[in-house]
Amino acid sequence: MSHSKVINVILSGGVGSRLWPLSRKSRPKQYLPIFEGQTLFQKTVSRNLGISEHILVVGSKDNYHLSRKDLEALGENDFTEIIEACPRNTAAAIAFAAFAVSPSDVLFVTPSDHLIQSGEAYASKVNRAIELARDGFIVTFGLKPTRPETGFGYIESDGEEVISFREKPDQQTAESFIAKGNFFWNSGMFCYQAGVFLEELKKSEPEVFDTSKTAFENAENGFLNEGLSLQIPSISVDYAVMEKTDKIKVVPSDFQWSDMGSFESIYDYLKETGHKVDTQGNMVIGTDIHSEFIGLSQTILIQTSDAILVLNKEKAQDVKKVYERLEKEKPGLVD
Repeated sequence: MSHSKVINVILSGGVGSRLWPLSRKSRPKQYLPIFEGQTLFQKTVSRNLGISEHILVVGSKDNYHLSRKDLEALGENDFTEIIEACPRNTAAAIAFAAFAVSPSDVLFVTPSDHLIQSGEAYASKVNRAIELARDGFIVTFGLKPTRPETGFGYIESDGEEVISFREKPDQQTAESFIAKGNFFWNSGMFCYQAGVFLEELKKSEPEVFDTSKTAFENAENGFLNEGLSLQIPSISVDYAVMEKTDKIKVVPSDFQWSDMGSFESIYDYLKETGHKVDTQGNMVIGTDIHSEFIGLSQTILIQTSDAILVLNKEKAQDVKKVYERLEKEKPGLVD
């Protein structure tokens, strides 16, 4: 049997609208060098180097040069790129990666903007997922919840068997999930053989399969054609494959993980790494100008060259609404 490679597929198409004004279309959150001087994209590459044998980045035409720069800064010159002309969601992004490799190769699919504590707990779970993938399973990672989070989908499991996938719950439902103890956060990390993934995609979403294949086959130097890409239905991999396949397995995991999806998680991370916080829990990001907060607590002030955002830490999810409004009213501030 020929050796099947383990390939780290890094999905890097997102913008991170909840981290405006730090994150812009021209510089999404995975490329912000605020994590001990590194970017989340670089941290993703580094932690998977020992686990995988090749890097395949699926990014967008707006940011592929940022991925290249980050890889070169790490001294990584051997990687494959697939550059999307327009966002078509995760089912298509992963299909492109699967078409680019041998059917027996194992794809270890990871977002580029998550912060994970690498080490033994992480490596052992990933290696277990690779083992299951080699046995022909479609594998997802379930993360042990640390709080009743309403911003993530959940996986109900019995060991490695998946009982059900659950949509983002309301607070009460999230609390009941945590109380039951066999519900895990759906992490957005996956593992499977390329050929097995494509078979399952073809079975459940033939249109996504066919249009992605056409777009991939007509790519030039890794760049996908926009007209052909627009034919692809925009569907998440969870909906297209994970929730429909009968080959599904979950690896319940307890390594430290954060999707760095909002200023709340950025705040917690920066505080842990020694960033200054005043006695009322207020924090300044992006400027050294002396700042004082009066009558405010748990407030974050973010300054960039052209914008200032002041928010209560608990309202971190609402930044997305500001981003969406500015996109219409002052697009220059989000580009």
